[in-house]
Amino acid sequence: MTTDIMDRGTGPADHAGPTASPPESRGSEYAALSREVKTSGLLKRRPGYYSAKVGANLLLLAAGWTAFVLIGQSWWQLLTAAFLAVMFTQTGFIGHDAGHHQIAASKRVNNLVGRLHADLLIGLSYGWWISKHNRHHSHPNHVDRDPDIADGAIAFTQDQARVRSGAFAWLARHQAWLFFPMLLLEGLALHVAGVRAMLERTGTATSRTAKLAGSGLLTAHLVGYLAALFLVLSPVQAVCFLLVHQGLFGLYMGCSFAPNHKGMPVFAKEDKIDFLRRQVLTSRNIRGHRFTDFALGGLNYQIEHHLFPSMPRPSLRHAQQLVRTFCARHDIAYLETGLFTSYAQVLRHLHAVGGPLRPELEY
Repeated sequence: MTTDIMDRGTGPADHAGPTASPPESRGSEYAALSREVKTSGLLKRRPGYYSAKVGANLLLLAAGWTAFVLIGQSWWQLLTAAFLAVMFTQTGFIGHDAGHHQIAASKRVNNLVGRLHADLLIGLSYGWWISKHNRHHSHPNHVDRDPDIADGAIAFTQDQARVRSGAFAWLARHQAWLFFPMLLLEGLALHVAGVRAMLERTGTATSRTAKLAGSGLLTAHLVGYLAALFLVLSPVQAVCFLLVHQGLFGLYMGCSFAPNHKGMPVFAKEDKIDFLRRQVLTSRNIRGHRFTDFALGGLNYQIEHHLFPSMPRPSLRHAQQLVRTFCARHDIAYLETGLFTSYAQVLRHLHAVGGPLRPELEY
């Protein structure tokens, strides 16, 4: 596959995150793009689509757990684990859309759908994710502002890599080779992050009430999930099911989110850039078709999604040509590439980041 880079333009945004909207300057380039998008009707809610989407997803999820109970103690359950890993990720995509208020006009309805899908159905903390994802959408790939490129298991900048020592330095040196294997732990890491957030006692009385509700749903999932595994399966089968299920869930989630921003330009803490360029230049679209839209939950239209986070998922593909044409007209680089090419770009970036720790090989 080849990489297509088109030139295009500048501006602010419809929503800086799942719930926040940046101010629009009427004469700005983003304001002009926003008017085009609104006039086209692409921001209108799609209740029919989401009713069918949520309903079909719930039926498939229920079918997976029904098959789990009916099959009982059997190593064939590892196939059930793989199927449920796919369904957990698809359920997570619906929670993501709800968090961005794409599903309903009511904030309460969106939050209810989000909490049920995230906290209860897949065991991920919706409240924790909203806080983290808001900050990411406001400042994607912005050092010290985007939590998705904060220093952690993966080093995203050479400055992060240079200060590492011991096992963390070894990890950064080899992170390009270890990236996909590490994604097998992503599902468990998200569960742990959610539980940690649940145990923190911070926030206002209102936020603590919402947190308590989310914690109840999250606890119900975790208790129910583990009880189902160890009541239906033998202990060894239960552990193997958990590892396969959570490992493939994390891999699928990671492979869906990795192409979006990794390997794209990273802004230093002091850099100033307008909203339109900040969102477009740090995002990468994935070329494909309807199956790609389904498999990646609409995240393959990452540029359009970051410019208009509240735009319903099925409208993103229709907005692409409008946004791409606008960017070409305003000389703003718009990147769209194939899925496997995007992974190659991600791995090359991670390998380059670890370069300062390989002086005997590259410096």
